[in-house]
Amino acid sequence: MNRTDLRGRVPRPAELRATLPRAEVNVDAALHQVRPVVDAVRDRGVEAVLEYTEKFDGVRPATVRVPQAELDRALAELDPAVRAALDEAIARARTVHADQRRGDVTTQVADGGTVTERWVPVSRVGLYAPGGLAVYPSSVVMNVVPAQAAGVGSLVLCSPPQAEFGGLPHPTTLAAAALLGVDEVWAVGGAQAVAVLAHGAVDTDGSELAPVDMVTGPGNVYLTAAKRMLRGIIGIDSEAGPTEIAILADETADAGHVAADLISQAEHDTLAASVLVTTSEQLADAVDAELERRVAETKHTERVDTALRGPQSGTVLVSTVDEGLQVVDAYAAEHLEIQTADARDVAARVRNAGAVFVGPYAPVSLGDYCAGSNHVLPTGGFARHSSGLSVQTFLRGIHVIDYSEAALREVAGKVVALADAEDLPAHGEAVQARFEGDAR
Repeated sequence: MNRTDLRGRVPRPAELRATLPRAEVNVDAALHQVRPVVDAVRDRGVEAVLEYTEKFDGVRPATVRVPQAELDRALAELDPAVRAALDEAIARARTVHADQRRGDVTTQVADGGTVTERWVPVSRVGLYAPGGLAVYPSSVVMNVVPAQAAGVGSLVLCSPPQAEFGGLPHPTTLAAAALLGVDEVWAVGGAQAVAVLAHGAVDTDGSELAPVDMVTGPGNVYLTAAKRMLRGIIGIDSEAGPTEIAILADETADAGHVAADLISQAEHDTLAASVLVTTSEQLADAVDAELERRVAETKHTERVDTALRGPQSGTVLVSTVDEGLQVVDAYAAEHLEIQTADARDVAARVRNAGAVFVGPYAPVSLGDYCAGSNHVLPTGGFARHSSGLSVQTFLRGIHVIDYSEAALREVAGKVVALADAEDLPAHGEAVQARFEGDAR
């Protein structure tokens, strides 16, 4: 991999962000390609959805909504070992996400005056599970479980149709939906999926494809562009870019473990970013040697090799673990592994990461499937200000203000004073109107 030597001279944050390897994804450039798709789906509904599906996916489903019988069949035919693994992943994710649910909180501000923060789930949500280079039943789990834990009443899962499977999404994706109790699945992907989720349509059999309030889940740059374009009509979780791993390691790390973990993320996509930040040049050399051997032996050799040699991947040498922390906080990785001495203490000092994996026995792939954590995480440095998918993603806090006459009277003069200070006298008059009888 490419190397950047920052030993003894870690730059200021702005320069550091510009120096570190990062995938270049131009969502703005994709907007002009996506706009005709979104507009056509808005104007022509399912006819446009199916036209673009045939163009981009090479298949035209009979209906957008997948029949229940196909969900049942996919689950019945699911490999027992995969079903057991999905059952375990679902159980662990439900355990973790159940503890994220917030309760309503009422604060008494004054005698007779309270403010309650009430947490209300989004009514209807569209969840996206990618297709293409791989099948992602794990993404079904990661999107559905927190939405269900939040109490979302209506869920629809979208996943691209596959010519290989007769215009249906991959059967493992369908089986995961069935395991989770999701009975509304649409065979549609990409920008046209986001468009039909936002605007709704009438399916070819006359049934309604009702619009949603929010869309979550990762996808390619065109799906991301559609999410950006339609934000406001729908809520979105984030604009996900190519996947990332950063590993902060010192001389105690196992080079084989580090190399295997870098490869595991590079396997996703040629744009995937794999970054090693280390205090040890010897470890960096050993990791490069391990990569030479392991990349040649892995299934997706060409894809992995392209990702690891790309400008978005590389090794960064630092003098100390403290400097390494500065680097990984500036990078704000989607996934951050800490493979150092005292890894737990070092991990506790991390400020910016989508998820942190501590020590030699917490690889990113554990989080992808069975840790119980969520793997829909911020990319592209967004972890500096944003969180991964959680129960909170699907909840809205509503303030409920309940004041008695006496409680309002107590603060009325202050409201009037602030209204006058902002030259909004009608605001104050709205309070004074409630006490006009006092002057008579």
